[in-house]
Amino acid sequence: MHFLYPAFLFALASLAIPVIVHLFNFRRYQKVYFSNVQFLKSIQEQQSSRRNVKERLILASRLLALFFLVLAFARPYLPGKHAEIAGPRQLVSIFIDNSYSMQNLNREGSLLDEAKRRAKEIAAAYTNNDRFQLLTQDFEGKHQRLLTRAEFFDEADAVKISPRNHKLQQIIYRQQSLLDMQPEAERSVYILSDFQKNIADAKPLKSDTSLHISLVQLKASTPANVAVDSVWLLSAIHRPGETEKMLVKLHNYANEASTKIPLKLSINGEQKALGGFTIPAHSSQVDTLTFSGLTAGWQRGEISMQDNPVTFDNRFFLSFNVKEKMPVLLIDGGVANPFLKAVFGSDPFFAVSRVPEGNVDYASLSTYPLIAISDVRMVSPGLSQQLTTYVKKGGTLVVFPATDADLVNNRSFLQNLGAAYPEQMATENVKVTSLNLQNPVFKDIFEAFPKNPDLPLVKKYYHLNSAVKMQSENVMQLQNGYSFWAGYNSGAGKVYVSAVPLAEEFSNLPRHALFVPIMFRIALLSGREQPLFYSMGHDDVIETLPIQSSEKQLLKLTKAGKSIIPDVRQQEGSTLLYVSDQLEETGLYDLKKQDSTVAVMAFNDNRAESDMSYYSTADLDNIVPEARGVIQTTKASLKDVIGTSNFGTQLWKLCIILALVFLAAEILLIKFYKTDQRMLLRDEEPTPVHT
Repeated sequence: MHFLYPAFLFALASLAIPVIVHLFNFRRYQKVYFSNVQFLKSIQEQQSSRRNVKERLILASRLLALFFLVLAFARPYLPGKHAEIAGPRQLVSIFIDNSYSMQNLNREGSLLDEAKRRAKEIAAAYTNNDRFQLLTQDFEGKHQRLLTRAEFFDEADAVKISPRNHKLQQIIYRQQSLLDMQPEAERSVYILSDFQKNIADAKPLKSDTSLHISLVQLKASTPANVAVDSVWLLSAIHRPGETEKMLVKLHNYANEASTKIPLKLSINGEQKALGGFTIPAHSSQVDTLTFSGLTAGWQRGEISMQDNPVTFDNRFFLSFNVKEKMPVLLIDGGVANPFLKAVFGSDPFFAVSRVPEGNVDYASLSTYPLIAISDVRMVSPGLSQQLTTYVKKGGTLVVFPATDADLVNNRSFLQNLGAAYPEQMATENVKVTSLNLQNPVFKDIFEAFPKNPDLPLVKKYYHLNSAVKMQSENVMQLQNGYSFWAGYNSGAGKVYVSAVPLAEEFSNLPRHALFVPIMFRIALLSGREQPLFYSMGHDDVIETLPIQSSEKQLLKLTKAGKSIIPDVRQQEGSTLLYVSDQLEETGLYDLKKQDSTVAVMAFNDNRAESDMSYYSTADLDNIVPEARGVIQTTKASLKDVIGTSNFGTQLWKLCIILALVFLAAEILLIKFYKTDQRMLLRDEEPTPVHT
């Protein structure tokens, strides 16, 4: 047996007081004289014996009552399995999971309400001298401090649902970072969560062995749930009035199929598409929504569905820009290429800019979704570096070699982009024999492809090096197996390389019927736009197209009268916005520069919370091997469970009860234990019997 406050045991010296009172009982007795002391002697001996028994019982009751009262103040306990030191002060970090899944209900209400109540029960198991940390998914700076128990109760009551979601390893590191500031104290960590499977991988986590980690799993029913996982548009460039196709990925997390789920698409508050979908159990599918009638400007989209009881993922926001014009940059060797000029000049949607390769404004390259370079014999190192950065950032570059191309220079330029380069010139009459109909350039543009199509004829061409052939996507191929036109992924962008210059002595491509639709298709696939949406709690750094700002022209995100001023940093080809944890609400935000809107950004909840599957106790034991185990919540208070586990079995209540029992015994002995008995004294003559 151990004592929480052993100093109180010095009070056991007070047990001498009842003994002294008993030994020095100075009560004086009255003398009574009898003529015959034979019977008197017998009565005195009998009364003295009974009185001694009573007094000794009373003394024992007093001693035991005082003894157990002293023990109660010393707080005796039997050590529990996790009780190493029951010191005068402990540091306790308690994490309350306030992610969206904690909105689920059980018999006692929402899981978040239960988590807050259980957290206060844990704090109540410790003493007023201990200090506490409250941590939530928000990872707020105000939670990186120690609180008294009363302060902890107030902070716990104020916890609300948050869109953020952190991994279990991050949570433990965050708790440890504060507790490590006082390594001499006993440190305990409690994590209250439903422990969805998205909170951690199945691999064991790392933790400080000196931390006493306890997991408290809150359990609710597993509801059926269907969520919009993501969306994307088939066209990268959006033109006013044109038909758009939006692909929507729906995920069914339930154990049974969901039938006729209604789905509605609204653009700028106007309904554009409506559908009902059936999704098998534990699977996802992609459906298409078709709409049209868009006008130029930023489009504010929302996809909504009806799916109960989980509702936080029933709305999905998106935004994109429909442009009046698409800028295209043509770079040449000093003389404008008539064929490229004619292609883009035939459609007023394209705003064409032409510049010689020596006069390129490098700062403006990122504003062009498409750049076409032709008839440039040697690409300067500066232009090569800038075009490489442009493509890596998401731009699209089309390269037509010059008729007298410097092969060494072109090799260095295109190798940096991960694309094929012209090696040598071949002078033979060949024909393009195949189109890659699965390439995005040709996909879904032919209703019926003819059996004997009229394809370009070639007189001279460059052999494109095949070192990167496995990474290429052929657009057209010659009958001898060489690539005629191929596309290559490079960073976030794309490079298309042609085997022939745009000159009639090499091929009839510049005047062929396929040339214009291919260039248009490449242009419409080349949009370098901001993402349709961002995920809250995940995208803390937002990358946009370059936006020039200054101290007097701050960028800010606004929604319904609320403004957020992000930290802005400029880098090559883009602007970075650091929003950190300032965003607390999903929806559509205007990115403003002064009073003008430069972009509209959509923010959605993290869809990882939509999967309502949970780890079992055995899984959690493997994931956090250093933990003391998983505490299952019952109707009983965690205060007793934590107290028994940390401090052992508390005996002070038993001591109080025993002290009261012996005080009651003393009272009963004094009141009901009688030592005075009347005795009849008479001669030993026989009693006469009357007949």
